[in-house]
Amino acid sequence: MGLKFNNNKTIYEELLKKETPGNNHPCQMVEYHDSFTDLNNNKIKSKNMGEKFAFINSFFLDYLKEYHIPSSFLKLENKNQLIYQKHDRYPFSIRILNIIDKRTASIFKKHEFDFLVLPVFEFHYGIGKDTLITENHLITFDLCSIEDIKTINRICSKINAVLKSFFERRNLHLAEVTCHFAKIDDRLFIVDDFTPASLKIIPLNKEAQYIDPYKFGTSSDIKRYTDHLFNLLSS
Repeated sequence: MGLKFNNNKTIYEELLKKETPGNNHPCQMVEYHDSFTDLNNNKIKSKNMGEKFAFINSFFLDYLKEYHIPSSFLKLENKNQLIYQKHDRYPFSIRILNIIDKRTASIFKKHEFDFLVLPVFEFHYGIGKDTLITENHLITFDLCSIEDIKTINRICSKINAVLKSFFERRNLHLAEVTCHFAKIDDRLFIVDDFTPASLKIIPLNKEAQYIDPYKFGTSSDIKRYTDHLFNLLSS
């Protein structure tokens, strides 16, 4: 990918977080900014980017709640701020693939970007290219229990089914999404990430013209893709 984003935590280090009091539980505020960093570490600003990232993320977090998917998200506030129940997220993420990516194509001698009949779940620890780990790593290093991993996989399966159906009704294919989890009072909750940095959608018709979410080379590319998602949800 040509850009890495400061808007989300597949790159969360630039995310501004503040603790605010709640009625029964402390709350956690996440604010999205109007900037991201390119591969040359140049900070680039794009007007209303944070507002659009926050809107897209909050839309899907609310949408998933309608399907009884547990989420710690409470509300969208001040356009670019999301309010969550206070939580400590797991230090790993789950990448859900509905297409064959470059790595998988190379290993199994398949065609890159072909649609998968069943999704592939990848566990990733940290930020960067070489972050792929196994479920055994999570258990061995006491990052997550076996039962929690089973629950996370079940929730991810449901998230994938719900979002795939959402996009297919709009003649789009959910190629990829990355999910982040947290545990609150012994319950697992989804806490992210349904922003343009995580959601990768392509047309069901492979010959149709589209903005390739895997080939962002300029700041205008991410702006166009963000606007595409934003307009899709706003219409």
